Amino acid sequence: MANASLSIQILPQVSEKEKVIAIVDKIIDYIKSTGLEYMVCPYETTIDGDFDTLMDVFAQCQRICVDEGSPFCLTYAKIWYRPVSEGVWSIDDKVGKYHK
Repeated sequence: MANASLSIQILPQVSEKEKVIAIVDKIIDYIKSTGLEYMVCPYETTIDGDFDTLMDVFAQCQRICVDEGSPFCLTYAKIWYRPVSEGVWSIDDKVGKYHK
């Protein structure tokens, strides 16, 4: 059971639309490769998992942005951390009824 949920929006600071999309695609590919539950939305991607793992993912997403050519990135994050046995509501708990 996940004890944290992270919604992250990374804004690469490059001017070309195609480059922004390419960088964001790399970041989403990385998130997909983690095996964590996630949902891509128009303005942010939400990921469920262990708090420490999510913080590592958070950091790596920013590194990917810079490694892919953005001189810096602006990152907005929302974190729900609940270190008790009940954990946090899953992505499906929160929005599943809207995506069926």
